[in-house]
Amino acid sequence: MKHPIQEMMDRRRQGKTCGIPSYCTANPLVLEIILKRAKLLNTPVLIEATANQVNQYGGYTGMLPRDFHEMIQQVAKEINLPEHLVILGGDHLGPLTWQTLPEQEAMEKSIELVYQYARAGFTKIHLDTSMKVADDPEGLLSTETIARRGAKLYKAAMKGYEELLAEKPGAMHPVFIIGSEVPIPGGAQETEDSLAVTSPAAFRDTIATYKRIFEESGVGEGWNDVVAVVVQPGVEFGDDQVFLYNHQAARELCAALADYPEVCFEGHSTDYQSAACLKSMVRDGIAILKVGPALTFGLRESLFALSFMEKELVPEHQRANFIETLENVMLAKPDNWQKHYHGDEKQLTLARRYSFSDRARYYIGQPEVTKSIDKLFANLREYPIPMNMLHQYLPATYAKVRDGILPLEPKELALDGVTNFMLDYEQAVKEP
Repeated sequence: MKHPIQEMMDRRRQGKTCGIPSYCTANPLVLEIILKRAKLLNTPVLIEATANQVNQYGGYTGMLPRDFHEMIQQVAKEINLPEHLVILGGDHLGPLTWQTLPEQEAMEKSIELVYQYARAGFTKIHLDTSMKVADDPEGLLSTETIARRGAKLYKAAMKGYEELLAEKPGAMHPVFIIGSEVPIPGGAQETEDSLAVTSPAAFRDTIATYKRIFEESGVGEGWNDVVAVVVQPGVEFGDDQVFLYNHQAARELCAALADYPEVCFEGHSTDYQSAACLKSMVRDGIAILKVGPALTFGLRESLFALSFMEKELVPEHQRANFIETLENVMLAKPDNWQKHYHGDEKQLTLARRYSFSDRARYYIGQPEVTKSIDKLFANLREYPIPMNMLHQYLPATYAKVRDGILPLEPKELALDGVTNFMLDYEQAVKEP
């Protein structure tokens, strides 16, 4: 069976404008609506786990690669979504979480990481060796070093796939993403004034170096498995800023793709881009659109709105107080936001609640917060939301309820916050 991303590339080579969103999240509520929309649209869906979310030590989710794979497939099975429509990807697979270790140790752990992802059945593998480790020399890593480490990870992935294939004949062959100009996961950590678009020369150097290193490493045929290169096309977001895609600024970079029809670009940090920008990116060859924090931001936004309505509808002693619960959990366990948010106490409070970087996503799955969400939903079933109040707090969702597209059910209202972001991606990648 041909990989859906390779089928997408075939259509692009035929001159068709198409692409695929890459949904990077481990939140169960977000994953539920992603899979439900895949069934509704009867289209392949790409869901990715990042190395710091899911790894051989559990990551911050506590899940091994096989656990994440089983969780997604179980949800898909429950809603009768065919297995072949679900593409699982591993994002930033490499030394991301082991940068404080020397190369030998960091690479040993990276090799095991990539092996476990491929062995579990992940079929879109981002080989990311762009980050420095403890004993790397001063200055930027050379493309040569990045590619040599990437070739080692490719071999580990193929070992995992071959073992899977022996156990499960017909298992889909993985495809690979490379790239040396890789934005950090989760958005920028500092305020920036401008972004430098990857130069065509840097892109060409990445292609040439990887091809050569793959040949020298005895995996020259592996280049046929590479479908995309991660570049910086000039999009990013931070606490309260979004850099929108500028076609003119990326024109020369995207024009270079004409010489390499075997690949497209993968755009990271496309969160919060406008629908028009996303469409322009796909047209220009940035055909894989990664989005992560915006999805949980949309969920958090809707949950806040429901919480505001709860304060007006539900007796005080019975309220879930989701907003306050989330804040208390974030304050009690600051590790996942402390290094990312800056300013005085007021600024930190606002960032914890509203930042585009959405470090709150690390906490929404915590047991205490999940319990609060469940109580919020139960309260608003007992005290139904009036349509006029829904219009006040969730006007876009109100229109769907009014028109019979969405039921007036608290959980569905919360999930619609995610859907509202997904709609722009679905339209951006849709063939004319």
